[in-house]
Amino acid sequence: MRGSCPHVRLDSHPLDDPGYRDRCRDELEAAGVRVLEGFFTQEAVAEVVTASAHREDEAYYATSTHNVYLTPPDPGLPVSHPFNRQVASSKGLLADDQIPAGSPLREVYGDGSFRSFLCSVLGTEAIHPYDDDLSSVNIHFAADGRELGWHFDNSSFAVTMLLQAPGSGGHFEYVPAVRDADAGEMGFDRVAAVLDGIVEVKRLDFSPGDLVVFRGRNAMHRVTPTVGAVTRMLVVFAFNDRPGVGLSDSASLTFYGRGSARPS
Repeated sequence: MRGSCPHVRLDSHPLDDPGYRDRCRDELEAAGVRVLEGFFTQEAVAEVVTASAHREDEAYYATSTHNVYLTPPDPGLPVSHPFNRQVASSKGLLADDQIPAGSPLREVYGDGSFRSFLCSVLGTEAIHPYDDDLSSVNIHFAADGRELGWHFDNSSFAVTMLLQAPGSGGHFEYVPAVRDADAGEMGFDRVAAVLDGIVEVKRLDFSPGDLVVFRGRNAMHRVTPTVGAVTRMLVVFAFNDRPGVGLSDSASLTFYGRGSARPS
């Protein structure tokens, strides 16, 4: 049974097939990442890029420094301590309320087969959209020189898809099993080794239309600076494993430069 998820190449990615779900889940658990090559049809990718590329000026841009844990520094520790070492990030994004209602991105995000597939692969009973009007579907723009510094994710998983590759740079790099967040193990020595460039870094290659499911809570990862005139464009499909979760007002201001509205 192939299902009917729009804009997805179901001949290559039979979302409702239990065997396919099992294979994807096994690879994700083994490697911490699963790339579904050619997940979106090229027609859908082209439609989204055409509709979004001219809207770069509408995105909210922010440049910041932060530690890899995405938390405030600890004044009780030296500036050189791995917890306090700072990296740079700079990006622009279109928020969920800026994505058109008829966009292929929104149609896939809300599709029941897609969500059921992700639940099976992630080993969770249910996933839910964010309870605000900014966070669920975002398009990220990274023009020349923009990057995403080393960090851990706060959530247990991330679902992304490249829309447009830059001419050069913009590589996704990661180091698995740097910390154990559930056990409270911060991995300071490993964090320092990654920041100092003395451990092996894995590079994940993917193309426009490839869906990436990544477990980044314990894996340090970054996106290297974009090089050249072509902007890197990526969509983030953001879910929670609990209903009713939305960004705080302070987080909304940090990420989007404005507050969010919530359903009443």
